[in-house]
Amino acid sequence: MMQIKARPIVCRHLDEMWKPILNAPFGRDLELAVLDEDGVHALVFPCRRVGEGWKNVATGARVDIRPTHWRDWAMERTLNDDDGLQPGR
Repeated sequence: MMQIKARPIVCRHLDEMWKPILNAPFGRDLELAVLDEDGVHALVFPCRRVGEGWKNVATGARVDIRPTHWRDWAMERTLNDDDGLQPGR
């Protein structure tokens, strides 16, 4: 199984930075957030919304996830960027 979580995060001002998944556009590189039993996580790779769900932009592989929020993927974003997210404690 492919690891899809970047890191646990605590989203500060979630409504200001992340958009609800229902509004996610098709055909754009997006950063996705998922919620599971361990908390909220940002994926480590950009995804694109397609008719049948989500695909990894780099590989074209289908990604079997149920994201809750999205924002545009920023090429310069790294695992150390704050971007309004803080590593879980």
